[in-house]
Amino acid sequence: MRVITVNVCGIRSAAQKGLFRWLRRQRADFICLQETKAQESQLHGHDVQLPGYHSYFSDAERKGYSGVAVYSRDKPTRVVRGFGIPEFDGEGRYIEVQVGALSVVSLYLPSGSAGPQRQESKFRFLEAFHPHLARCAARRRHYILAGDWNIAHRAIDLKNWKSNQKNSGFLPEERAWMDGLFGPAGYVDAFREVRPGPDLYTWWSNRGQARANNVGWRIDYQVVSRGLAGKARAATIYKEKRFSDHAPLIMDYQL
Repeated sequence: MRVITVNVCGIRSAAQKGLFRWLRRQRADFICLQETKAQESQLHGHDVQLPGYHSYFSDAERKGYSGVAVYSRDKPTRVVRGFGIPEFDGEGRYIEVQVGALSVVSLYLPSGSAGPQRQESKFRFLEAFHPHLARCAARRRHYILAGDWNIAHRAIDLKNWKSNQKNSGFLPEERAWMDGLFGPAGYVDAFREVRPGPDLYTWWSNRGQARANNVGWRIDYQVVSRGLAGKARAATIYKEKRFSDHAPLIMDYQL
């Protein structure tokens, strides 16, 4: 089973750059998109269709902001938009499709880099999301939570970790939250099960030559529930073509 996740930084912009032409060749079972920055009604006439897939969107109430989507080969038995917190559900940050006993989530955590108010919003999200993760872990379901978590967990997950320890995305509180996610909460960083090495990033600043020099961050994850631990077989960060400031993360599972 193949799952692809990518922050598109505008679904219409990424489509113009050939994202969907590329996706049609990937034979993925699920495709998770974040930061679609469009209402579903605004997509008519844009190359965002994938033949053979069912598509589902959770848009932000504010136009041109946030938004997540999932494309699924199998028709889900249930689609869940949001996780019950109005502040974040109105921003289009969570959509879950359920196929049999499997739930695939497209997730977009807030970024705190715009300033203290946005960082406080990010901390509120982390506090509110933890009980939801606990409820998911207690269910008799398997979860793949794929998306832009906006946190680099460890020093290996960003190039310039020493100079970023006071910056959003690598703050001690954020990293401690990830420690809990991959510790007591029982979730697994599926990428690191198969790709434990350094210099593997999914996002690069548009400043300077960050992408060309691979001065990046790994902030896009596929996080799986305990029952899917050890099921990942391959992981690839696709960098040959540039669809946004993030690279698609492709993962194959043996289920």
